[in-house]
Amino acid sequence: MTFPECRKERTQMATREEKQAYIDEMVRKRGYVLDYHKVMAAHDYEVLQAANGLVNAAYLKQRRLDRKTKELIFITSLTVMRASKGHIQSHIQVALDLGLSKEEILEAIEIALPEAGVVAFQEGFEAWREAVGAEGIEPTVAAHQGGSGSEDNQD
Repeated sequence: MTFPECRKERTQMATREEKQAYIDEMVRKRGYVLDYHKVMAAHDYEVLQAANGLVNAAYLKQRRLDRKTKELIFITSLTVMRASKGHIQSHIQVALDLGLSKEEILEAIEIALPEAGVVAFQEGFEAWREAVGAEGIEPTVAAHQGGSGSEDNQD
């Protein structure tokens, strides 16, 4: 049996119902799933399970750091890595669900400023601003429109 045939055989072991149950359990544990989780469940369930095992060990399993602290670290690291806005926002929503304040979450994002710089910070900040509905103070004097500074809003 060649490698592709062997791989195909292994991925067919799980039923659609088992894959669905796995995705649903991911939501219960994490509070979210990303689009790639859904697609991986359907097309490479074995690799999704392996990747999720690492997430469980490092992030979800109760060890020394509580879940709130881990969530703040996750938000900061996603900001520094310039993850997609949706990915950052999924963790912001979990942090809010865990009882963290929008100010605590913003402070975690602000940690990115000295090490990762303004560009990385702006991505995380824009995700936060949209997730919590934060509004700014508009100047009362003439100013050029600078936008959000995030990639999505640049002309």
